[in-house]
Amino acid sequence: MDAAAERRFRDFVAARSPALMRLAFLLTGGDQHAAEDLLQSALAKTVARWRTVEEPEAYVRQVMYRDQVSLWRRAGSRRETAVAQPPDWAVQDATHAVDARIVVRRALARLTRRQRAVLVLRYFEDLPEAEVAAVLGCSVGTVRSTAHRSLARLRTLAPELAEPYNMIGEAMA
Repeated sequence: MDAAAERRFRDFVAARSPALMRLAFLLTGGDQHAAEDLLQSALAKTVARWRTVEEPEAYVRQVMYRDQVSLWRRAGSRRETAVAQPPDWAVQDATHAVDARIVVRRALARLTRRQRAVLVLRYFEDLPEAEVAAVLGCSVGTVRSTAHRSLARLRTLAPELAEPYNMIGEAMA
């Protein structure tokens, strides 16, 4: 890689890493170390093809999606995350937004990798079902049924997320 291409790649990484890291964090179910590994792997694959990549961010995102999907397809993948110290969930935060994020992260972490990938692509990335199917290499029907089951599971895992919407609906009635 020549100096100009290397500079463009470094500029891209510096500018887009925070957004890509947030996506990786969501795809890995809140596992910071796995998210870092996922992003680093995707960037390594991108730098190898840097000269031919037309849309670098789209390319990195697709590599991350596919790498994460390949993890849940492997038969012997681990479902537990080892950490040095357990998180301190007893600390109460005054803002509802932070509480909601914690609840969502916990609930997402309890979904399968496939369910997380579908929800992140469909609702966080706001991709249409056909594009989600193309990225994940499955049918549109599979995306629809997985999204439906995943949302139902989220409602079961985190019923407290529905409360603000219920209060709004009651106030408007």
